[in-house]
Amino acid sequence: MSTEAADVTSHLSRLSFLDAARTRAPVRRRIRSRGVPNALQGHLVAQSDMPGEATKFISMLLGRTTISVDTGHADGFHATLHGIQTHDVAMAHLDLAAPCTLDVAQSAEAFTVHMTTVGQAAVSIGEVRHAITPFFALVVSPGMRYQLHLELDSPQLIIRVERAAMEQQLSRMLGRALAAPIVFEPIGDLTVDAAVRWHGAIQILSSEVLSPGSLLRRGTGTEALGELLISTLLYIQKHNYSSGLHRPAASGRPAVRRSVDYIAEHLAERITLEALSDYAGMSVRTIQSGFQQDLGTTPVAYIREQRLLKVRADLQRAVPGDGLTVTESAERWGFSHLGNFSILYRKRFGESPSTTLKR
Repeated sequence: MSTEAADVTSHLSRLSFLDAARTRAPVRRRIRSRGVPNALQGHLVAQSDMPGEATKFISMLLGRTTISVDTGHADGFHATLHGIQTHDVAMAHLDLAAPCTLDVAQSAEAFTVHMTTVGQAAVSIGEVRHAITPFFALVVSPGMRYQLHLELDSPQLIIRVERAAMEQQLSRMLGRALAAPIVFEPIGDLTVDAAVRWHGAIQILSSEVLSPGSLLRRGTGTEALGELLISTLLYIQKHNYSSGLHRPAASGRPAVRRSVDYIAEHLAERITLEALSDYAGMSVRTIQSGFQQDLGTTPVAYIREQRLLKVRADLQRAVPGDGLTVTESAERWGFSHLGNFSILYRKRFGESPSTTLKR
Protein backbone atom coordinates (compact mmCIF):
# COMPACT_ATOMS: atom_id res chain seq x y z
CA MET A 1 0.00 0.00 0.00
CA SER A 2 1.35 3.43 -0.89
CA THR A 3 1.99 6.08 1.76
CA GLU A 4 -0.93 8.14 0.36
CA ALA A 5 -3.30 5.16 0.48
CA ALA A 6 -2.27 4.29 4.03
CA ASP A 7 -2.85 7.87 5.10
CA VAL A 8 -6.31 7.88 3.52
CA THR A 9 -7.21 4.60 5.22
CA SER A 10 -6.31 6.07 8.60
CA HIS A 11 -8.53 9.09 7.86
CA LEU A 12 -11.43 6.86 6.86
CA SER A 13 -11.17 4.83 10.05
CA ARG A 14 -12.16 7.91 12.05
CA LEU A 15 -15.78 7.48 10.98
CA SER A 16 -17.31 4.14 11.97
CA PHE A 17 -19.87 4.15 9.15
CA LEU A 18 -17.12 4.28 6.52
CA ASP A 19 -15.55 0.95 5.59
CA ALA A 20 -11.93 1.87 4.89
CA ALA A 21 -11.17 -1.52 3.37
CA ARG A 22 -13.78 -0.96 0.65
CA THR A 23 -12.89 2.63 -0.16
CA ARG A 24 -10.12 3.36 -2.64
CA ALA A 25 -7.57 6.08 -2.17
CA PRO A 26 -8.82 9.39 -3.57
CA VAL A 27 -7.08 11.18 -6.41
CA ARG A 28 -4.33 13.71 -5.85
CA ARG A 29 -5.06 16.50 -3.39
CA ARG A 30 -5.05 19.44 -5.77
CA ILE A 31 -8.18 21.35 -4.74
CA ARG A 32 -8.81 22.68 -1.29
CA SER A 33 -12.42 22.55 -0.12
CA ARG A 34 -14.04 25.89 0.63
CA GLY A 35 -15.76 26.93 3.82
CA VAL A 36 -14.77 23.95 5.96
CA PRO A 37 -15.67 24.70 9.62
CA ASN A 38 -12.69 25.26 11.90
CA ALA A 39 -13.53 22.13 13.88
CA LEU A 40 -13.17 20.00 10.73
CA GLN A 41 -10.00 21.59 9.37
CA GLY A 42 -7.36 18.87 9.21
CA HIS A 43 -10.00 16.12 9.28
CA LEU A 44 -10.14 15.29 5.58
CA VAL A 45 -11.76 11.88 5.15
CA ALA A 46 -11.82 11.43 1.36
CA GLN A 47 -11.90 13.33 -1.92
CA SER A 48 -12.12 12.60 -5.63
CA ASP A 49 -12.47 14.24 -9.03
CA MET A 50 -14.56 11.31 -10.30
CA PRO A 51 -18.28 11.05 -9.50
CA GLY A 52 -18.01 7.25 -9.47
CA GLU A 53 -15.36 7.30 -6.78
CA ALA A 54 -17.16 10.00 -4.79
CA THR A 55 -20.35 7.94 -4.89
CA LYS A 56 -18.66 5.27 -2.79
CA PHE A 57 -17.75 7.38 0.21
CA ILE A 58 -20.87 9.54 -0.02
CA SER A 59 -23.02 6.38 0.00
CA MET A 60 -21.33 5.30 3.21
CA LEU A 61 -22.34 8.58 4.79
CA LEU A 62 -25.86 9.04 3.38
CA GLY A 63 -26.99 5.64 2.11
CA ARG A 64 -27.23 4.19 -1.40
CA THR A 65 -26.51 7.23 -3.60
CA THR A 66 -25.87 8.06 -7.25
CA ILE A 67 -24.44 11.38 -8.44
CA SER A 68 -25.48 13.25 -11.57
CA VAL A 69 -23.35 16.28 -12.44
CA ASP A 70 -25.17 19.04 -14.32
CA THR A 71 -24.42 19.27 -18.03
CA GLY A 72 -21.38 21.40 -18.75
CA HIS A 73 -19.94 21.18 -15.25
CA ALA A 74 -18.22 17.77 -15.29
CA ASP A 75 -14.74 19.34 -15.42
CA GLY A 76 -15.43 21.34 -12.27
CA PHE A 77 -16.54 18.37 -10.17
CA HIS A 78 -14.42 17.70 -7.09
CA ALA A 79 -15.87 16.04 -4.00
CA THR A 80 -14.32 16.51 -0.57
CA LEU A 81 -15.57 15.03 2.68
CA HIS A 82 -14.29 16.20 6.05
CA GLY A 83 -15.63 14.57 9.20
CA ILE A 84 -15.28 13.71 12.87
CA GLN A 85 -17.22 11.28 15.04
CA THR A 86 -17.95 11.30 18.77
CA HIS A 87 -19.62 8.15 20.00
CA ASP A 88 -22.83 7.84 17.92
CA VAL A 89 -22.82 11.33 16.40
CA ALA A 90 -20.75 12.45 13.41
CA MET A 91 -20.26 15.93 11.96
CA ALA A 92 -19.27 16.12 8.30
CA HIS A 93 -18.72 18.77 5.63
CA LEU A 94 -19.46 17.74 2.04
CA ASP A 95 -18.48 19.95 -0.90
CA LEU A 96 -18.92 18.83 -4.52
CA ALA A 97 -17.66 22.05 -6.16
CA ALA A 98 -20.15 21.71 -9.03
CA PRO A 99 -23.94 21.78 -9.43
CA CYS A 100 -25.25 18.23 -9.26
CA THR A 101 -27.97 15.95 -7.90
CA LEU A 102 -27.55 13.29 -5.24
CA ASP A 103 -30.20 10.61 -5.69
CA VAL A 104 -30.40 8.73 -2.39
CA ALA A 105 -32.41 5.60 -3.16
CA GLN A 106 -32.44 4.48 0.47
CA SER A 107 -30.92 6.52 3.26
CA ALA A 108 -28.58 4.92 5.77
CA GLU A 109 -29.57 3.32 9.09
CA ALA A 110 -29.06 6.72 10.65
CA PHE A 111 -30.66 10.15 10.91
CA THR A 112 -28.94 12.93 8.98
CA VAL A 113 -29.45 16.68 9.18
CA HIS A 114 -28.30 18.59 6.08
CA MET A 115 -27.57 22.30 6.48
CA THR A 116 -26.56 24.34 3.44
CA THR A 117 -23.85 26.62 4.80
CA VAL A 118 -23.78 28.97 1.78
CA GLY A 119 -25.57 29.06 -1.55
CA GLN A 120 -28.76 27.11 -1.95
CA ALA A 121 -30.05 23.64 -2.65
CA ALA A 122 -33.38 21.87 -2.97
CA VAL A 123 -34.69 18.46 -2.01
CA SER A 124 -37.31 16.42 -3.83
CA ILE A 125 -39.26 13.96 -1.70
CA GLY A 126 -41.74 12.16 -3.87
CA GLU A 127 -43.44 14.82 -5.96
CA VAL A 128 -42.75 17.64 -3.51
CA ARG A 129 -39.73 19.94 -3.82
CA HIS A 130 -38.44 22.04 -0.91
CA ALA A 131 -35.78 24.75 -0.82
CA ILE A 132 -32.78 23.99 1.39
CA THR A 133 -30.94 27.21 2.26
CA PRO A 134 -28.96 28.40 5.30
CA PHE A 135 -32.39 29.03 6.84
CA PHE A 136 -34.00 25.61 6.25
CA ALA A 137 -32.47 22.21 6.99
CA LEU A 138 -33.25 18.77 5.62
CA VAL A 139 -33.85 16.09 8.26
CA VAL A 140 -33.61 12.55 6.89
CA SER A 141 -35.00 9.49 8.67
CA PRO A 142 -33.64 5.95 8.03
CA GLY A 143 -34.76 4.33 4.78
CA MET A 144 -36.00 7.56 3.22
CA ARG A 145 -35.68 8.21 -0.53
CA TYR A 146 -34.88 11.72 -1.72
CA GLN A 147 -33.02 13.71 -4.37
CA LEU A 148 -30.78 16.52 -3.16
CA HIS A 149 -30.15 19.17 -5.84
CA LEU A 150 -27.05 21.24 -5.09
CA GLU A 151 -26.40 24.53 -6.84
CA LEU A 152 -22.87 25.76 -7.56
CA ASP A 153 -20.91 26.41 -4.35
CA SER A 154 -23.50 24.95 -1.96
CA PRO A 155 -21.51 22.83 0.54
CA GLN A 156 -23.39 20.86 3.15
CA LEU A 157 -22.77 20.62 6.89
CA ILE A 158 -24.18 17.25 7.92
CA ILE A 159 -24.89 15.85 11.37
CA ARG A 160 -25.36 12.08 11.40
CA VAL A 161 -26.89 10.20 14.37
CA GLU A 162 -26.91 6.42 14.40
CA ARG A 163 -30.40 4.94 14.54
CA ALA A 164 -29.86 2.88 17.68
CA ALA A 165 -28.60 5.91 19.59
CA MET A 166 -31.61 8.01 18.55
CA GLU A 167 -34.05 5.25 19.52
CA GLN A 168 -32.34 4.64 22.83
CA GLN A 169 -32.33 8.31 23.76
CA LEU A 170 -35.98 8.83 22.83
CA SER A 171 -37.01 5.67 24.67
CA ARG A 172 -35.24 6.93 27.77
CA MET A 173 -36.82 10.39 27.46
CA LEU A 174 -40.30 8.93 27.02
CA GLY A 175 -39.76 6.28 29.66
CA ARG A 176 -41.06 3.48 27.47
CA ALA A 177 -40.28 1.30 24.49
CA LEU A 178 -40.98 2.68 21.03
CA ALA A 179 -43.95 1.15 19.25
CA ALA A 180 -42.85 2.30 15.78
CA PRO A 181 -39.74 3.73 14.07
CA ILE A 182 -38.97 7.42 14.57
CA VAL A 183 -39.93 9.54 11.56
CA PHE A 184 -39.02 13.24 11.51
CA GLU A 185 -40.70 15.91 9.43
CA PRO A 186 -38.16 16.42 6.64
CA ILE A 187 -37.88 20.23 6.69
CA GLY A 188 -36.61 22.12 9.71
CA ASP A 189 -36.85 25.89 10.14
CA LEU A 190 -33.50 27.15 11.44
CA THR A 191 -34.84 30.68 12.06
CA VAL A 192 -37.24 29.85 14.90
CA ASP A 193 -36.27 30.47 18.52
CA ALA A 194 -36.03 26.76 19.29
CA ALA A 195 -33.35 26.33 16.62
CA VAL A 196 -30.98 28.41 18.77
CA ARG A 197 -30.60 25.32 20.95
CA TRP A 198 -29.57 23.24 17.92
CA HIS A 199 -26.98 25.78 16.81
CA GLY A 200 -25.73 25.98 20.38
CA ALA A 201 -25.29 22.20 20.62
CA ILE A 202 -23.26 22.18 17.39
CA GLN A 203 -21.11 25.02 18.72
CA ILE A 204 -20.41 23.05 21.89
CA LEU A 205 -19.31 20.07 19.79
CA SER A 206 -17.07 22.31 17.68
CA SER A 207 -15.53 23.92 20.75
CA GLU A 208 -14.81 20.54 22.31
CA VAL A 209 -13.07 19.40 19.13
CA LEU A 210 -10.95 22.55 18.93
CA SER A 211 -9.95 22.92 22.58
CA PRO A 212 -6.77 20.95 23.43
CA GLY A 213 -7.82 20.63 27.07
CA SER A 214 -11.43 19.57 26.46
CA LEU A 215 -12.91 16.39 27.87
CA LEU A 216 -13.57 15.22 24.34
CA ARG A 217 -9.90 15.53 23.38
CA ARG A 218 -9.04 13.56 26.52
CA GLY A 219 -11.31 10.73 25.42
CA THR A 220 -14.15 11.32 27.88
CA GLY A 221 -17.51 13.03 27.73
CA THR A 222 -18.37 11.89 24.22
CA GLU A 223 -21.53 10.06 25.22
CA ALA A 224 -22.93 13.06 27.09
CA LEU A 225 -22.12 15.33 24.16
CA GLY A 226 -23.89 12.98 21.77
CA GLU A 227 -26.93 12.85 24.04
CA LEU A 228 -27.07 16.65 24.05
CA LEU A 229 -27.21 16.82 20.25
CA ILE A 230 -29.71 13.97 20.00
CA SER A 231 -32.08 15.24 22.67
CA THR A 232 -31.92 18.76 21.23
CA LEU A 233 -32.93 17.49 17.79
CA LEU A 234 -35.73 15.41 19.31
CA TYR A 235 -37.11 18.47 21.08
CA ILE A 236 -36.89 21.06 18.30
CA GLN A 237 -37.80 19.02 15.18
CA LYS A 238 -41.28 17.52 14.88
CA HIS A 239 -41.59 13.74 14.64
CA ASN A 240 -44.16 11.07 15.34
CA TYR A 241 -43.37 11.06 19.10
CA SER A 242 -43.23 14.83 19.63
CA SER A 243 -46.53 15.05 21.49
CA GLY A 244 -45.28 12.63 24.14
CA LEU A 245 -42.11 14.65 24.71
CA HIS A 246 -43.93 17.93 25.19
CA ARG A 247 -46.44 16.75 27.77
CA PRO A 248 -46.01 18.32 31.21
CA ALA A 249 -43.58 16.33 33.36
CA ALA A 250 -46.15 16.22 36.15
CA SER A 251 -48.29 13.83 34.11
CA GLY A 252 -45.95 10.95 34.98
CA ARG A 253 -46.21 9.23 38.36
CA PRO A 254 -43.28 9.93 40.70
CA ALA A 255 -42.86 6.19 41.31
CA VAL A 256 -42.42 5.58 37.59
CA ARG A 257 -40.03 8.50 37.09
CA ARG A 258 -37.87 7.39 40.01
CA SER A 259 -37.91 3.80 38.80
CA VAL A 260 -36.84 4.85 35.30
CA ASP A 261 -33.96 6.85 36.79
CA TYR A 262 -32.87 3.86 38.87
CA ILE A 263 -32.99 1.55 35.85
CA ALA A 264 -30.84 3.95 33.79
CA GLU A 265 -28.19 4.06 36.52
CA HIS A 266 -28.13 0.30 37.19
CA LEU A 267 -28.92 -1.17 33.77
CA ALA A 268 -25.79 -3.34 33.68
CA GLU A 269 -26.59 -4.78 37.12
CA ARG A 270 -29.25 -7.17 38.36
CA ILE A 271 -32.45 -5.19 38.89
CA THR A 272 -35.33 -6.56 40.93
CA LEU A 273 -38.81 -5.23 41.49
CA GLU A 274 -37.98 -5.10 45.18
CA ALA A 275 -35.03 -2.80 44.47
CA LEU A 276 -37.29 -0.51 42.43
CA SER A 277 -39.82 -0.53 45.24
CA ASP A 278 -37.20 0.44 47.84
CA TYR A 279 -35.78 3.22 45.65
CA ALA A 280 -39.16 4.67 44.65
CA GLY A 281 -40.68 4.30 48.10
CA MET A 282 -43.74 2.59 46.63
CA SER A 283 -45.08 -0.94 46.63
CA VAL A 284 -44.26 -3.33 43.80
CA ARG A 285 -47.91 -3.36 42.78
CA THR A 286 -47.98 0.45 42.59
CA ILE A 287 -44.90 0.49 40.39
CA GLN A 288 -46.29 -2.21 38.09
CA SER A 289 -49.57 -0.37 37.77
CA GLY A 290 -47.79 2.93 37.12
CA PHE A 291 -45.63 1.47 34.36
CA GLN A 292 -48.68 -0.02 32.68
CA GLN A 293 -50.70 3.18 32.85
CA ASP A 294 -47.94 5.69 32.11
CA LEU A 295 -45.71 3.72 29.75
CA GLY A 296 -47.94 0.97 28.42
CA THR A 297 -45.51 -1.74 29.48
CA THR A 298 -44.20 -3.64 32.52
CA PRO A 299 -41.01 -2.87 34.45
CA VAL A 300 -39.46 -6.14 33.25
CA ALA A 301 -40.28 -5.43 29.60
CA TYR A 302 -38.97 -1.88 29.94
CA ILE A 303 -35.65 -3.09 31.38
CA ARG A 304 -35.33 -5.69 28.62
CA GLU A 305 -35.94 -3.06 25.93
CA GLN A 306 -33.30 -0.71 27.35
CA ARG A 307 -30.77 -3.55 27.50
CA LEU A 308 -31.46 -4.63 23.93
CA LEU A 309 -30.87 -1.06 22.75
CA LYS A 310 -27.57 -0.95 24.64
CA VAL A 311 -26.38 -4.20 23.06
CA ARG A 312 -27.35 -3.01 19.60
CA ALA A 313 -25.46 0.24 20.14
CA ASP A 314 -22.38 -1.76 21.23
CA LEU A 315 -22.52 -3.99 18.16
CA GLN A 316 -23.06 -1.13 15.73
CA ARG A 317 -20.12 0.86 17.12
CA ALA A 318 -17.73 -2.09 17.19
CA VAL A 319 -14.77 -2.26 14.80
CA PRO A 320 -12.66 -5.39 14.16
CA GLY A 321 -9.83 -4.18 16.38
CA ASP A 322 -12.11 -4.04 19.41
CA GLY A 323 -12.45 -7.80 19.58
CA LEU A 324 -16.03 -7.38 20.82
CA THR A 325 -18.21 -10.49 20.69
CA VAL A 326 -21.98 -10.82 20.86
CA THR A 327 -21.64 -12.90 24.02
CA GLU A 328 -19.52 -10.25 25.74
CA SER A 329 -21.95 -7.44 24.97
CA ALA A 330 -25.03 -9.49 25.90
CA GLU A 331 -23.56 -10.51 29.25
CA ARG A 332 -22.40 -6.94 29.92
CA TRP A 333 -26.01 -5.78 29.74
CA GLY A 334 -27.53 -8.51 31.83
CA PHE A 335 -28.50 -11.25 29.36
CA SER A 336 -27.36 -14.50 30.93
CA HIS A 337 -29.29 -16.89 28.62
CA LEU A 338 -27.76 -16.29 25.18
CA GLY A 339 -30.26 -18.45 23.32
CA ASN A 340 -33.18 -16.42 24.64
CA PHE A 341 -31.24 -13.21 24.03
CA SER A 342 -30.74 -14.04 20.33
CA ILE A 343 -34.45 -14.74 19.90
CA LEU A 344 -35.39 -11.46 21.60
CA TYR A 345 -32.84 -9.52 19.55
CA ARG A 346 -33.99 -10.92 16.23
CA LYS A 347 -37.63 -10.27 17.09
CA ARG A 348 -36.88 -6.69 18.11
CA PHE A 349 -34.50 -5.65 15.29
CA GLY A 350 -35.29 -8.10 12.47
CA GLU A 351 -31.78 -9.56 12.29
CA SER A 352 -29.41 -11.65 14.38
CA PRO A 353 -26.91 -9.91 16.69
CA SER A 354 -24.03 -11.43 14.73
CA THR A 355 -25.36 -9.81 11.55
CA THR A 356 -25.39 -6.41 13.27
CA LEU A 357 -21.82 -6.93 14.47
CA LYS A 358 -20.52 -7.89 11.01
CA ARG A 359 -22.18 -4.99 9.15
